[in-house]
Amino acid sequence: MNQFLSERIINMETSATLAMAAKARELKQAGKDVIGLSLGEPDFNIPDFIKESAKKAIDENYSSYSPVDGYGDLKQAISRKFLRDNNLQYGTDQIVVSTGAKQSLANVAMVMINQGDEVILPAPYWVSYRDIVKLADGVPVEVPTSIDTDFKMTAAQLRAVITPKTKMLWFSSPCNPSGSVYSAEELENLAAVLREHPGIFVVSDEIYEHINFRGGHVSMAALPGMYERCITVNGVSKAYAMTGWRIGFIGAPAWIAKACTKFQGQITSGANAIAQRATITALDAPLSKIQFMIDKFHQRRDLILSLLGEIPGFKLNVPEGAFYVFPDISSFFGKTLHGHHIGNAADFAMYLLEVAGVATVTGEAFGNADCIRISYAASEDEIRQAVARIKAALT
Repeated sequence: MNQFLSERIINMETSATLAMAAKARELKQAGKDVIGLSLGEPDFNIPDFIKESAKKAIDENYSSYSPVDGYGDLKQAISRKFLRDNNLQYGTDQIVVSTGAKQSLANVAMVMINQGDEVILPAPYWVSYRDIVKLADGVPVEVPTSIDTDFKMTAAQLRAVITPKTKMLWFSSPCNPSGSVYSAEELENLAAVLREHPGIFVVSDEIYEHINFRGGHVSMAALPGMYERCITVNGVSKAYAMTGWRIGFIGAPAWIAKACTKFQGQITSGANAIAQRATITALDAPLSKIQFMIDKFHQRRDLILSLLGEIPGFKLNVPEGAFYVFPDISSFFGKTLHGHHIGNAADFAMYLLEVAGVATVTGEAFGNADCIRISYAASEDEIRQAVARIKAALT
């Protein structure tokens, strides 16, 4: 019956991370022992003080439709967060609360991108960027990077791909999937190029800002000349382990925020009322309340790098943020392992799932065909077991 579906949905790729998670669930339901390292979801429970805030909101009958762009006092809390953490002054008319940062990104794409507009995506990029841009009739322009450059785009690369059709640059720091973090100097080098092209806007995805092991997060919008052309995207899914609560937000020039509110009003209206009330509590709390999770992610990063480093053929960098490693596994291409031919990263990821019982994600979904993404948002025991299985399957 596909002939009745729109070309839009037929041409859209399925999210590779969600597809792999679904495949892993199917295998588990069939009785196979699978360790899931494919999803970007913290394995921590939401801190109790946030849960108590949600319970209080229920008791206070926050059950009606919320304002399309978010409760006013939540937007005030987000404004305080931007000032505290990012040295950014956003008024409440510059903030839009959405059902997750993914919706925030989709809102921006739909209100900013016209047919044929080019959007620069340093690769690897988060799996949904490309299809969100295409859904808005934009043209993704991928800028390849490699493990040898810590998966970061240089100013020279940025300058080389800018054309008269370039409308936007989208990137994340800390990066999903690579875990790379742009330094203040590296961001300034990119900003220097963008200042030469005042018609190019920037989506700075900072959802992992607090899961940062180098110390000190830098926002693109805080750099000279960039505030009026940056859309800063964030949310509470990662640092606060609130993935299922679906609260994301943007800080942007007021005219962009107004357009996003208009669009969202026709698509979903306001985000979940109870989750919004709990988000006020989360954002107003001192960052020390979530430091235990960040410290644990740091320990897990060091553990998984140590263990993967013992496997011949894995080429690794040291990710400085988020909770992923993105090893180059191209040395296995063309080989046959236990009767399975490995032609590419997708083959490799499927081999690990079927033979080792470990779910990862092919790097092709993120714009890098030489790598796989491994999430270490799992317990140390699971990490040890998973890497032991991977090592056994590759020897």
